[in-house]
Amino acid sequence: MRFPATADMSPRTVVVHHERWPIRGGFRIARGEKREADVLVVEIAHGDHVGRGESVPYARYGETHDSVVADITPVVDHIADGMSRTELQDAMPPGAARNALDCALIDLEAKQSQTPAYALLGLAQPKPLTTTFTLSLDRPEIMAEAASAALKRGHRLLKLKVSGAGDLERVRAVRAQAPQAQLIVDANEGWSFEDLKVLAPELVGLGVTLIEQPLSAKNDEILQDFVSEVPLCADESCHTRADLPRLKARYQYINVKLDKAGGLTEALALARAANELGLSLMVGCMVSTSLAMAPAMLLGALAEYVDLDGPLLLERDRKPGLNYEGDVIYPSPTTLWG
Repeated sequence: MRFPATADMSPRTVVVHHERWPIRGGFRIARGEKREADVLVVEIAHGDHVGRGESVPYARYGETHDSVVADITPVVDHIADGMSRTELQDAMPPGAARNALDCALIDLEAKQSQTPAYALLGLAQPKPLTTTFTLSLDRPEIMAEAASAALKRGHRLLKLKVSGAGDLERVRAVRAQAPQAQLIVDANEGWSFEDLKVLAPELVGLGVTLIEQPLSAKNDEILQDFVSEVPLCADESCHTRADLPRLKARYQYINVKLDKAGGLTEALALARAANELGLSLMVGCMVSTSLAMAPAMLLGALAEYVDLDGPLLLERDRKPGLNYEGDVIYPSPTTLWG
């Protein structure tokens, strides 16, 4: 879909592409299963330079392809006229639409100024990062087989999608196949408080180091001052800096994702504000291509856990893409982003 420039013939133009990328074997979490990554790519062109950003409309937050395009449409003329990233933050709410635009603007600025994105943002030069590898929710024996295969490919940090019933058996089966691996479990809001109280002590003994979003975001006030045997990480409960005051006594970590925060600009501010409050960080992703991972890589130096395995779950990635060797991701080439 092409949006025209403004009537004064401003040289900036905005193009939105809808892309579908097949997922290898499907991907299942507590809320359901998907077979492809349904992404939007925004391109902002100015002269000979094009900046790109990728986002994932996410049904959990009421987003669809059409709704994200509808969110982008009212600001296209302003982008064409030279709207800055700072102005964009005030013009749009957080979410997939603002993320794609924000990342495209950063990429465009980097290309126009011939300055790497990390330097534009006042960050240290990126270094290789160690990422988790996610095991889709399945029967214990299937997840154990997936863990064994992941270990052979060099993945030492495994993230298990869980849902409630049968979760202890899932973790035990994976641990038996991966005795040396570091394990994280991600319930995607699929547990009750009783599940958490029963499972957390058992998971300590199985060497689980983090529990991600055990309870529904709308019901997590019960976690206020609760002491879990395994540290808790907010995902669906945390989008922007506005969420931090109510989360600091419920969780020990937050999962920062660009699609939730509405772009790298807010994600960086969120990460820094969380650290000031004593919250530790995971940087995460939706299932998407390397174009979505590249800006998130710049958050890696601030995070204890990096969960940027989206392209590894796809049948194929875009080219050029990020270079993954086992569980190590190398910094983005500027031909991809930034």
